[in-house]
Amino acid sequence: PNPTNRNFCLSACCRYSSSGCNQSLHFFTLAIIHFGIWLKEQIMRLLLSLAISLLSFSVPVLALASSSPLSMPSSPTADVSSNKDVLYDMPVSNNGARCRLIMYKKGLTENDVGIVYPSELGGLKAEEYLKVNPQGKMPSMVCSENGLKLAESDTIARYIMSKYASVGPSFQPDNPKSNLISRLHDMYLTSIQGCMYKAQGNFGPFGTRKDAIAEYVKQLKVIEDLIDPNDGGMYLCGSEVSLADATLFPSCVFANFMLPKFDVNPPLPPKMTQWFIDLREKDPAFIKVYDEITNALASWEKNDRWGSILGAGWRDEEPSTLFDKILAGEIPACIVMETDKVLAFKDINPAAPAHVLVIPKDRNGLTRLRKATDEHADILGKLMVVAAKVSRDADLGFGDGARIVINDGPDGGQEVNHLHIHVLGGRSMQWPPG
Repeated sequence: PNPTNRNFCLSACCRYSSSGCNQSLHFFTLAIIHFGIWLKEQIMRLLLSLAISLLSFSVPVLALASSSPLSMPSSPTADVSSNKDVLYDMPVSNNGARCRLIMYKKGLTENDVGIVYPSELGGLKAEEYLKVNPQGKMPSMVCSENGLKLAESDTIARYIMSKYASVGPSFQPDNPKSNLISRLHDMYLTSIQGCMYKAQGNFGPFGTRKDAIAEYVKQLKVIEDLIDPNDGGMYLCGSEVSLADATLFPSCVFANFMLPKFDVNPPLPPKMTQWFIDLREKDPAFIKVYDEITNALASWEKNDRWGSILGAGWRDEEPSTLFDKILAGEIPACIVMETDKVLAFKDINPAAPAHVLVIPKDRNGLTRLRKATDEHADILGKLMVVAAKVSRDADLGFGDGARIVINDGPDGGQEVNHLHIHVLGGRSMQWPPG
């Protein structure tokens, strides 16, 4: 039927309504039938139109669902397309894991981001990789829109949060507590985390690995003070995941795995421990990152990564000495100079009118000079500085110069197995020494 037919039926019904009852009923019935047919046709058209709309809407949804979930590549080789962002990273990278965690949590796929090992460009120090990140570090990202090369995990994380703001959780980019925790992490944890796994390295402003580890533990407690269980939810800022969670969690995987090797138990403060366990056991994205990092660390363990690291695989197990008793105050000594790391006192059997011994307060494996490693460079420098100050002290009997001696081992005449410097003066020294 069309509108003309409908109007005909209705007018016919009205025209003959004054006729007999039977005629009126006949035409009224005819009108109802035709109206029903027309209504059915309109409904069918509406349903067909709706079906077409749903079908066209479902195409990209189906295409998205068919693409593979984002994950670390099983091997260094990966397909990189110029029409998607590229993250250069490795499973063991806790800083890179911050970025991966955000991408996993947002449900990004391989169509959105490619994850590539730096070895694809020859490694972190290779010329090609340095074009991406001149610092030779990871993670790095090349943006698909303009080829901009991003370094530093916080910068990359915020780029992902901004670009995919409408996808998945926001990670609360403007939450001040989240941003504070992330900043404290980057300034005071990441900067010295190498103390937990590098055989040799710079421990920032801390001269020894032991001092750096103590500072790392201290900074974990600083962040612990910001965790409030009353916020509600299992995340650091309440019921919604934040950048702070993505930032801190991978580093806690490191700390939980490594700090016990240096006799730090428990490795994490109590509130942080509960938060860490909750995410490790209940949030699929965090579980995925936890597995990525721990599997890589297990490989380090298998290759004896910590075997030669002082305080972990290598420990000072030599017996205590006379100097330890002096340091403990159990034996008196004539102390002439003291710092937080060094003690200088007069030799009880002087070999010259002025004879002072300079020792490190913490032996830390330095039973003798030949045990020194790169990580002892700081304390060795401090010992020499104190020795120089002592040698200039006329009140101690020193004149124009002194002889600075370190006896090493039995052939060198060493008598106490605790590294010490002899500062001798007050007379003219001869050469060669006896």
